[in-house]
Amino acid sequence: MFGLLKKDKGARVFVISIDGVPYSFMREHIDKGLFPNFKRFLDRGDFKRMNSVQPTISSVAWSSYMTGKNPAKHNIFGFVDQKPGTHDIFIPTAVNMSSDTIWEIMSRAGKRVFVMNVPVTYPPRPVNGIMIGCFLCTQIEKIASPPAVAAELKKMGYKIDADAWIARQDLDKFLDEVNIALEKRVQAMYHFMDKEDWDFFQTHIMETDRMNHFFWEHMEHDDPKYAKAFFKFYQRVDEVLGEVEEKLGEDVEFIVLSDHGFCTIKKEVYLNNYLAEAGVLKFNDERPQSLNDMHPESLGYSLIPGRVFVNLQGREPSGSVPPEKYETARETLTDVLLNLREKDSGEPIIREVLRREDVYEGENLEAAADLIAVPNDGFDLKGNVNKSVFGEKGPLVGMHTFEDSLLYIRNRTLVKKDNEFWVGDLAPTILKMMGLPVPGDMDGVALV
Repeated sequence: MFGLLKKDKGARVFVISIDGVPYSFMREHIDKGLFPNFKRFLDRGDFKRMNSVQPTISSVAWSSYMTGKNPAKHNIFGFVDQKPGTHDIFIPTAVNMSSDTIWEIMSRAGKRVFVMNVPVTYPPRPVNGIMIGCFLCTQIEKIASPPAVAAELKKMGYKIDADAWIARQDLDKFLDEVNIALEKRVQAMYHFMDKEDWDFFQTHIMETDRMNHFFWEHMEHDDPKYAKAFFKFYQRVDEVLGEVEEKLGEDVEFIVLSDHGFCTIKKEVYLNNYLAEAGVLKFNDERPQSLNDMHPESLGYSLIPGRVFVNLQGREPSGSVPPEKYETARETLTDVLLNLREKDSGEPIIREVLRREDVYEGENLEAAADLIAVPNDGFDLKGNVNKSVFGEKGPLVGMHTFEDSLLYIRNRTLVKKDNEFWVGDLAPTILKMMGLPVPGDMDGVALV
């Protein structure tokens, strides 16, 4: 169907997305001479710091990237969510996304696309070209559209994702796992670059995020065992970026971006346990196992990371807050959250509390959390209900930050009136580069 449509005029676009790589980290180490290929890029393109999304979760950020919209329009609000009217948890996938993606828009315009490994692309939606899903898929046989592509991937030993559970037992083995996953991703990228005809091509490197989660603190503290391995991995990523850029002709638009920044975790913070200690969340059991054990007298509760819901009548399974008390409940919960302090230093945990209507707009607004608690860097907000308020970090030593994602576009000057670049700006930017109209309901703006 897609192939019968006539192509519009416009540039071809190649995107490498490097998950969770901070602008500040790249800028610092480019200046130190560690990443020579990226340093070369800066002489012929524009390099900007970008904002992510709230909450700062890859599933949410990449959904905004691929749709150009805020979560209340694309309907992905977190890595986990609740089935309506229950506290039953599920993981949102492409099935739950309620907006068109840029590659579906391209496909309808007759453009041929190749997309590999971008979060929330599983199950793969049909496109004019090839769609290879992401870590949400556990069986390689089901990862691609058309399905025959999966057999090619399996034959070359493609890895869907590095197995993070290995890191919880053996960091040395996990280093090998991440490096192998990266090389298999790169192998597949070159295979399809050479084999396929494409107008838009995107490869997503998830391994950077995996490295950062488990080795960021080791890098920052110059750990003699792991810092060198961390930078060796990143130098390989820089090498791949350089190889790809040289392989592409000057007539191809070349984009590198990430979806959020990173910092070292100071403490894990179990928000529901704090709300319980503060008296606004109550349980039927002294040792609750989940939010299904919540008592009707509760004012509110939290889902990871920092999404706070009023226990509203008519919406929640044991809702007790009448609609006319909704705003009062939000104000009380906001005050409680802002009073949360680190137990030893007294440092505030929560930087700000956002109301959903102040950050979201769209037809799915009612599905959003009522409040979003934004932590100060280093405080990793959790949703478990059977922990103490503060927990020491485990193998996971790095967490996401909002203001520090990166964007590079070759041979372009990037302009935005308020200079607040946002990951959702890429969808209209890419469509404009390709000579395609930008839908009027996109929240992002073209930067070129």
